[in-house]
Amino acid sequence: MLRTSTLSALVFLLPVLTRAAQPLYGQCGGVGYSGDTTCVSGATCTVLNTYFSQCLPGAATSTVPNTTPNPTTPTTPTTVTQGPTTTLSTVAPNPTWTGAPPAVSGNPYTGYTVYLSPYYAAEVDAAAALISDPTLKAKALKVKDIPTFTWFDVIAKTPDLGKYLADASAKAQASGQKYLVQIVVYDLPDRDCAAYASNGEFAIANGGEANYKRYVDQLVAEIKKYPDIRIVAVIEPDSLANLVTNLNVSKCSGAQNAYKNGVIYALEQMSSVGVYSYVDAGHAGWLGWPANLTPAAKLFADIYKAAGSSPFIKGLATNVANYNALSASSPDPVTQGNQNTDELKFINAFAPALRSNGFPAQFIVDQGRSGRQNIRDQWGDWCNVKGAGFGMHPTTNTGSSLIDAIVWVKPGGECDGTSDTSAPRYDTHCGLADAHKPAPEAGTWFQDYFVELVRNANPAL
Repeated sequence: MLRTSTLSALVFLLPVLTRAAQPLYGQCGGVGYSGDTTCVSGATCTVLNTYFSQCLPGAATSTVPNTTPNPTTPTTPTTVTQGPTTTLSTVAPNPTWTGAPPAVSGNPYTGYTVYLSPYYAAEVDAAAALISDPTLKAKALKVKDIPTFTWFDVIAKTPDLGKYLADASAKAQASGQKYLVQIVVYDLPDRDCAAYASNGEFAIANGGEANYKRYVDQLVAEIKKYPDIRIVAVIEPDSLANLVTNLNVSKCSGAQNAYKNGVIYALEQMSSVGVYSYVDAGHAGWLGWPANLTPAAKLFADIYKAAGSSPFIKGLATNVANYNALSASSPDPVTQGNQNTDELKFINAFAPALRSNGFPAQFIVDQGRSGRQNIRDQWGDWCNVKGAGFGMHPTTNTGSSLIDAIVWVKPGGECDGTSDTSAPRYDTHCGLADAHKPAPEAGTWFQDYFVELVRNANPAL
């Protein structure tokens, strides 16, 4: 689920994002890192873990040898409209911050144009350029006009949020439309405790909780510059779900307090600047099992209350980066034994349990890679599953009063994890028979898989 692209072809497409010496808190090294290894004056390149060195406050400027890859990582007409751009606009003057507006009681997507990520659009442009079949290429290019979330999976990316918000603000002022930017907050210490593919940059044993708060604070600082732009955030994919089912994993049991504290802090701070948050809640094949519904509902309700029960905490996000249908015409054979065979059944079962615990949660559902069903050997198989296709397009016409929007959280084409068994971040799920191989590192561009998603898209692109 990690997300850092290494497409060199994108460099010329997004010159505004390139840097020389790395800024304070920027990445400056790590095994296989290929960027600049110097820090700005007043910062020192400090090794935090095998995969990540960071420019931290200090008198000296230093370098670290390059040693590994960067840590990394949804039809019908609707009010979820699409911003018509693949390049950054001229930055508009910042509106003055006067505090967060009152939270809306209804759907935060209603009446807003959803911003298109120029970063993902550049990835799609570069990918389409490699497709020789003109029909398939034309379909591929349509993907960049479908809104996707932008993931902030390392602290070095936080300044980029300001660039995207400035672009959205300029577009809003030029068009008279109201813009909404979708982000994923994803940098907990000891991240993805039950997996190997997406090991994050912060370690609990090395000041991870303090580093995470600094990461959140930097996102908040950028958000405060653009109060005219509405933001919807998915909070920490996989984190709390792991605390429901995987406490038998030592890394997860050791991370539970940090995860809870981090998610609560993120929700509090995002609410303080008017961000509408949906906490990640796994999917039907994870928390949808009857034995998991009650403990999961209690955990999420406890987190909601601990974060102040803010009206900006809208609810939960499900199926992030997964493949489940919103509503399956017939149960996938892998769902046998669980009556909640799709996301709608899961949500209909989960929502009453949440409400009885004091959390009136609404939902958003990722359908970015759910276009084809019956493609997995086991329900828990998640890594670059073969035969997948782009799914339902983003819409607020969800057919359920519990679901605010169908969305695309996972940008299709960005790899789930490597199939190289010798790689430090290899996860066995990425070597299974139903995983597409060969696959590159998590978060890097996976051209063959993108083409498969385009070819198998349902509805067709």
